[in-house]
Amino acid sequence: MRLQRRDLLTGSAAALAFTGLARSVHAQTAATEETYVNEVSGYGPLIRDPNRLLDLPEGFTYQVISQSGDTMDDGLFVPGQPDGMGCFDLGGGRVALVINHELKGSSALHRNLGPGGFHQERIGLLDPARGYDTYKDGRALPGGTTTLVYDLESRRTVSRHLSLAGTSTNCCGGHTPWGSWLTCEETEDTPADADVTKSHGYVFEVPAAATGLVDPVPLKAMGRFDHEAVCVDPGTGIVYLTEDKNDGLFYRFIPTTPGKLAEGGRLQAMAFRDQPGADTRNQDGAREWAVGDWREVVWIGMEDVESPNADLRMRGHAAGAALVARGEGVFWGDGELYMTATSGGPLKRGQILRHVPSPDGGRVQLFLESADERTMNMGDNITVAPWGHLIVCEDNYSRDIRNHLKGVTPDGKVYTIGRNVFTGNSEFAGAVFSPDGQVLFVNIMYPGVTFAIRGPWTSVRT
Repeated sequence: MRLQRRDLLTGSAAALAFTGLARSVHAQTAATEETYVNEVSGYGPLIRDPNRLLDLPEGFTYQVISQSGDTMDDGLFVPGQPDGMGCFDLGGGRVALVINHELKGSSALHRNLGPGGFHQERIGLLDPARGYDTYKDGRALPGGTTTLVYDLESRRTVSRHLSLAGTSTNCCGGHTPWGSWLTCEETEDTPADADVTKSHGYVFEVPAAATGLVDPVPLKAMGRFDHEAVCVDPGTGIVYLTEDKNDGLFYRFIPTTPGKLAEGGRLQAMAFRDQPGADTRNQDGAREWAVGDWREVVWIGMEDVESPNADLRMRGHAAGAALVARGEGVFWGDGELYMTATSGGPLKRGQILRHVPSPDGGRVQLFLESADERTMNMGDNITVAPWGHLIVCEDNYSRDIRNHLKGVTPDGKVYTIGRNVFTGNSEFAGAVFSPDGQVLFVNIMYPGVTFAIRGPWTSVRT
């Protein structure tokens, strides 16, 4: 979401704007001002939220558990632009939410949305030596992660703190089976083209149990590019990575030692076995495959993965890797993964790809392709629900067509779960379930709100 200065809420102003919203909301009237195309009934029609924040079906409630501008336990502000998010079981009914903040180091506006505050009034609380990078004036870059501890039984936010500092454009990422969050930089800024002192475009690891700032170690063997999201095959430890470029690739990282990513490994890109250089995008009149089609895949080894010329995807495609239209969310399911290609398809309104790995490379399917923007409109972050459906966060950059949370059944049918009705129509991001499957946590990037949503999840009608 491209913010305007007049839209900004910072510091105490942000806190005042949502005073009283941290509660369950039960509206009484159906929200019928727009028409939606749903292929299954799901949970029924959405109900109008009297607070004009989040419309949900009957029987569902939300709680605001954090918002940008709140003061955290370390004295810093909750940064703006919350994006990808992981949920981790801490025991005793508590979970840790590790939250990305997509604040670009080269953006003057985003600098004001960082943990130091709109006027940098608290930046002195952040030691720049504890972050990965600084501006050329020595202050830490605004991107990174926060960690929020939430008590599921008392429904109370227990603590919040900055957990990774000095990075840039932390978009999505993914959880690991060993209890950490991999946060991804969606940028390739260098000191030659931005007000930074180091090159960016890396993955960083944040242990969920960390109670303060972690050491900002870039996992350089995982490549330098416009990273979006990752997921880990729990059986092999292989990490799958998406790239948010319309001519991007889909990668996998084979670690030297599973579970110890800092020890290095091999980066590869996906290619169709019998069609080097294939184009999965189905854009601009070219149609490679139809919904339901499968392709056998192989994996091409990547060289010079730190890519000082920011040309990794071009070199990979020239070597035979398949093009993917803005690979964004990716999430591991039951022996397979699902990935959104946000601008894929003839309408450029999104695809979902499904990959089933195997020792000989595996296969990939065009699982869904939007034929109507009212059905699916630029799906971004994605998660697999406990009952086997996909939950997709829309990010359509429109002030007219609202962003939604969509559900997708195993046979590719779509239904609506929620609608952003706040001013600005920012994207949903970071959808993830609590370990017990009772709570869906999700962010709205502007005004920077994290929700806990509860409801009769298993009553979905397909």
